[in-house]
Amino acid sequence: MIPITLAALALLPQELPAKPAAPAAVPAGSPEPAAYDPLAVPDGEAPSLALSFLDATRDRAIPVRVYLPAATTPPTPAPVIVWSHGLGGSRDNSPYLGTHWSKRGYVCVFLQHPGSDEAVWRDAPLRERMGSLRAAASMQNLGLRCEDVSKALDQLALWHADAKHELHGRLDLERVGLCGHSFGAQTTQCVGGQSAPLIGARFRDNRIDAALPMSPAPPARVDVRKAFGDVQIPWLLMTGTHDGSPILDPDRDPADRRKVYPALPTSIDRYELVLHEAEHSAFGEAPLRGETKARKAMHHRSILALSTAFWDCHLRGDAAARAWLHGDGPRRVLDAEDLWQFAAAAAKPR
Repeated sequence: MIPITLAALALLPQELPAKPAAPAAVPAGSPEPAAYDPLAVPDGEAPSLALSFLDATRDRAIPVRVYLPAATTPPTPAPVIVWSHGLGGSRDNSPYLGTHWSKRGYVCVFLQHPGSDEAVWRDAPLRERMGSLRAAASMQNLGLRCEDVSKALDQLALWHADAKHELHGRLDLERVGLCGHSFGAQTTQCVGGQSAPLIGARFRDNRIDAALPMSPAPPARVDVRKAFGDVQIPWLLMTGTHDGSPILDPDRDPADRRKVYPALPTSIDRYELVLHEAEHSAFGEAPLRGETKARKAMHHRSILALSTAFWDCHLRGDAAARAWLHGDGPRRVLDAEDLWQFAAAAAKPR
């Protein structure tokens, strides 16, 4: 069964170091450049649109929430980040991410996956909610989720080209990142290049340029190096020392989530953040039933800083972001006991 440790559970009843890259040289006489800061954002609200589209080939309606950067005249296409929620979630989960990333200049498209969204438990009788969640954590739903991502990219291209649509001219679909938490992390892994027996990397979408799984999971009973050995884009993995599954899989060892990073190929830039004492809910906005650790505000700050630098580096090609990410920048936003590691892609033989 697919691991299930998801934000919807918060709503269930409960009892009371690599060598840093050298920064680019500044020509003599040039003004001192501003220090790169992935947490800097303009004041004000982040506008968003509640939209949906129909995938007629599967007769499947996909709700989305789109967080938008500041508008320009004429419209300036912005890089796109697609978000996949956890089991029992919705397009309205984790707005702190969409708000911050959009203020940094990204169009953030938060998907809602029918069949594994909030409807799974919200409409079920109280005693049946856990069973409904377990049933929704299926390989079939994982496949549907992966297809949702690709269909969403198809739809975004149509909206971008439609002169009458709110997103007309606003999407740079040559620069796309994919991120998700828990079941959404597994969705991100599959679309981002993970392979599986018999089907290989069937769900890989080559339009994705960088992937960020939060609470990643290695496939069960599969050689992890075979599963992740053909990944071809940069990955940033985020987890916590207590990122387990306290409700549906209490025996799960949080250390299992750390098996993904060493299995990634040396041909890509790869990163791993392990937040000290962070539980599964640290990446969302509400504690889960069964969790015992106090939530730390510092965790969200670290998540926002490192994810933003990752997007800036790998979607924008920002040299300052890369120098920050590969230098001592991360340590400035992390607690002393947090673990951060990365490895740059090995040079290709000539």
